[in-house]
Amino acid sequence: MYISYVTLRTNQKMIREKQPKSEIVIDLTGPEGNAFVILGYANRFAKQLGYDADKIRKEMTSGDYENLINVFDSYFGDFVILER
Repeated sequence: MYISYVTLRTNQKMIREKQPKSEIVIDLTGPEGNAFVILGYANRFAKQLGYDADKIRKEMTSGDYENLINVFDSYFGDFVILER
C-alpha cells in the first residue's frame, strides 16, 4: 500500500505579496562585511534618512575597520543589526 504525501493547492496562491522586512541584518563575516559594501549601505541609508552622506563616509574612513563598523553602528544601529 502506497500513501501519497502530495497535497494539491487548489484554493491557495503559490505566490504571495512581498512582505516588509522586519529587520535589516548585515553579516560581517560574509561578503556583506566588506568595507566597501558597508560604505555602500551607509551611503544609501544616509540618503534615505536625509543625513549628510559625505560626512558619514569621511568619519567611517578616518580609521581602521573597527572604526568603520563603530561609526556605521552609531548612525544606523537603531534599525540595522550587525552580526559577527
